[in-house]
Amino acid sequence: MSTIAPPRPQSALSWNDMRHRLSDGRVFNTMKETPYYRDAKYEQFSAAEYARRYAALRAKMREQNLDVVIAPGGPSHWSFGGGMLWLSGHWEWHSNAVYVVVPLSGEPTLVYGMGGTHIEAVRRETAAALSDVRSARGGHHGQVMAERIRELGLERGRIGLMELEPRTGDYLPVNQYNELRAGLPDAEIVFTKGFLHELLSVHSEEELDCIRKAGKLCENAMRALVRRAVPGATENDLRGAAAAAIVEGGGDIDFLIIGSTSMANPSMIFGNPRPSGRVLSKGDIIIMELAAGYRGYSAQIGSPVCIGKPTAAVRRFWDDITLPGFERIVAQIQPGKKVDEMRIAGEFFRDKGVQSRPIHCHGIDLVSDGPHVFADHIEVEHFEEVLKPGMVIMAEPNPVTADGSFGIFFGHTFIVTDKGWECVDDFPWELTVV
Repeated sequence: MSTIAPPRPQSALSWNDMRHRLSDGRVFNTMKETPYYRDAKYEQFSAAEYARRYAALRAKMREQNLDVVIAPGGPSHWSFGGGMLWLSGHWEWHSNAVYVVVPLSGEPTLVYGMGGTHIEAVRRETAAALSDVRSARGGHHGQVMAERIRELGLERGRIGLMELEPRTGDYLPVNQYNELRAGLPDAEIVFTKGFLHELLSVHSEEELDCIRKAGKLCENAMRALVRRAVPGATENDLRGAAAAAIVEGGGDIDFLIIGSTSMANPSMIFGNPRPSGRVLSKGDIIIMELAAGYRGYSAQIGSPVCIGKPTAAVRRFWDDITLPGFERIVAQIQPGKKVDEMRIAGEFFRDKGVQSRPIHCHGIDLVSDGPHVFADHIEVEHFEEVLKPGMVIMAEPNPVTADGSFGIFFGHTFIVTDKGWECVDDFPWELTVV
């Protein structure tokens, strides 16, 4: 038998009015300004950094004649917090997305999926960025966003929806869109494209510091993986070691791609996106690509690990193909260089008579994004055709033997500087042997 719960209070009660009524879900889920988590410590970007971000977004809004922008973000790799994280400092894993409502002028609002003690912790976490955090009331994000926009007097305005996942072109879920549309029947809703990547193509110094920290977490994950890489361990054991190093360092796991194969009879060109229970043996090689996030900003790394002495074929492939090809590409990471120069450098692999995975390099804003450098073409936006200080490039060529049986992924994350490049990790550029 089910019953219909009575309606929730229209607004949060004061702490003294609600502290003895916590078992009442209507009260619990509207709590605000409690003493909970007052001792919690969160790293925060400066007020000046958040002011810079909001000013940059609002300049884009003026350019597009928008009165409000809704910036979503979720937990998947292609979002990894997205515009919501950039504007609030919050990283989300409870739902497909939560949202920051940004008016052209006035206070932004974070519409968060949960209530109760969850939302009180989020208010502490995001205090440097905004002060208005509201519950979605059990998944009704669209209703709450519409209410906020009506409060702002913009119910007949032009409202821009940013992508939830720019790589796949996904926006907010249809049920949330329908609630938003129903709550704002006179508004013009516009599906924007590419706002976040353009605003993050060149990073601030505070953002670059987070990418450096993510790079250190990648290095820590690699060293933990190497320590665990012994005969009898499994690919899953390596994944656990890398994951622990990232989390213990205060980071988030973006992805852990780890595979292994025999060097004498190889059958793998790229790490396994789903590490398995395969047991490692002497004579194996481990190929991986790891990505760690720190406060939403990610870095990536991959470097081959041999269990026992490399075979002559593996050693030659590393010495003659993998490392020199990588170094040729990295030499083109210079301010003022056209992105296409990295593609031209990657022709080295075909000139040597081998193949490669199609992609050789990509940019990073929060996660993998443009510019994209492939073996036979590039994909760039107009603002990223030429490398600029503050851009972040993941050089990741993955040469493959002519017969397609074996390949080595090798990659590091680089910040473009005034004078050249800065690698964000100190893991050695060599064939690791354990």
